[in-house]
Order: sequence, then structure tokens, then C-alpha cells
Amino acid sequence: MMSGRMRRLLGIAALAVLLMTTATACSKKEVLPSREGLGVKVGGLTYTVFITRELNPRDVEDRDYIPPTDPGTGFAWFGVFLQVCNSDDGTPKVPTSDLRIIDTQGNTYTPTPLPATAVFAYRPVQLDAKRCTPAPGSAAANGPTAGSLVLFKLPIAGIENRPLDLEIAPPPGGVAPKRDRVELDI
Repeated sequence: MMSGRMRRLLGIAALAVLLMTTATACSKKEVLPSREGLGVKVGGLTYTVFITRELNPRDVEDRDYIPPTDPGTGFAWFGVFLQVCNSDDGTPKVPTSDLRIIDTQGNTYTPTPLPATAVFAYRPVQLDAKRCTPAPGSAAANGPTAGSLVLFKLPIAGIENRPLDLEIAPPPGGVAPKRDRVELDI
């Protein structure tokens, strides 16, 4: 049998361990990804993901977005539609081409190149101050997604490892090599 004093000491020790664990957890800042629709600042540019969705080359609505090729057994096409804006001072900037999707298991997926004729494709071009891509009036800006397409070929099994994050790296030569993430709503 344990004496009353011994039980009190064990209780105090357990409480001390609990408080230390809580204090340690509070001091670590976990960086959570932003949500779709909210802009994230990377390399002096603001990246906004408007929508992410599966694309079907046999669907009339999706035919203008992607080449008429099947992604293959066990895979699906996913489109991330985004806008990039230079809202900084008068310094021109080039958006990054280093985009990737990361799942909860740490698997990474890189974009699938689109042909030069793809009018909705994301193409990192120099943006002067107060300019965005896609450019106002373009097919991508005026389309139902209001963004440029970054196409990914994802394994169906990998889609189960949600949430999926779009990781955005700063352009090469950037002063602050900070990457940021946007949680994709699929």
C-alpha cells in the first residue's frame, strides 16, 4: 500500500510532467498551410489558388484545359487554378515555376507540362508592379475558374492521403527562400 504522502508526490510529479509537455508544445509554432482562396506571399508575389478539381479529358467542359490523353490506369488529372500578382513597389518580378503537391505521407508530385497551345496554362512571365497572371481579359482570367492551370497527374491511391498541399517555392535568386503551402480543397 502506498502512503498518502507518496500518492501526493506522484500526483505532483505527474502534474509537473503534464505542465512541461503543455508548455513545450505551446512554444513550438506549427506553420499551417493557407486555404484555397486566400493569397500567400512568396518571393514578393501573391499566389491565390481559386479552385482545385479533377479534370476529365472525355468531358466536354474539360477538353480545353487538358490534352485529350488518358492519364493511365490508377491515375487522374487534377487542375490547380491560380493567380499570381505583383502588388509590391515598382520592381518587376517573375513568378516561380517550382510548384508541387505534397500529400500527408510526404509524397511529392510535380506538374505535367502543357503544350504551348494551351491557353489556360500557367506560364511564369515577368510581372510589372500591380500586374497579375493570368492577364485581365485573357481566356484564363475570364474563364469559369478565373485562374491559370497547373496540371498534375496524381495516383488515385495518393488522393486518399489528404489533405494535399500545393507547395510554392520562391523564384531562383530570391532574397528570402521561404516556401509556403496552400491546402487544396479536393
